[in-house]
Amino acid sequence: MAQAQREEVIALCSNIFDLDYRYLLDLCPDRVHVLGYVQGRLVSHALWLDRRMRVGGGPWQIAAYVEGVATHPDYEGRGYGSAVMRRLAQEIGRYAFGALSPAVPEWYERLGWVRWQGPLLIERDSVVEVTTDPEEMVLIYRTPRTGALDLTATLTGEWRPFEPW
Repeated sequence: MAQAQREEVIALCSNIFDLDYRYLLDLCPDRVHVLGYVQGRLVSHALWLDRRMRVGGGPWQIAAYVEGVATHPDYEGRGYGSAVMRRLAQEIGRYAFGALSPAVPEWYERLGWVRWQGPLLIERDSVVEVTTDPEEMVLIYRTPRTGALDLTATLTGEWRPFEPW
């Protein structure tokens, strides 16, 4: 990503999420961004990064973990965010599945994302802990590689330094 685009992403996401988004981008630089422009202005953004996750007692798999989904308030409700997420869904086909923790789950569900119904776990330094926040939620997106999933099984994600999910 060019430096000018990076600065646009930081400005948009910092404004939407009311935090310094530069910090989060610097923590995990290996991310893939999907950008939506209108007449040269960045109006919508989403990204994914590789994240190891495990369903039930199965093997670790690489999921496309989605973050930074944001649309400039002046452009909300016009389909730009949906277009960015549909493009992202097309791009993550080589992953076991997509995953994200939504602020507004219904918005993602209409785009084909489904709620994980089982317990959410985080593994850190070989210790597995149940996610304790009752509001915590994860949605998944099935890719061509997903296969059968028991949505009621445990879903374990590797720990990360800024938030569990």
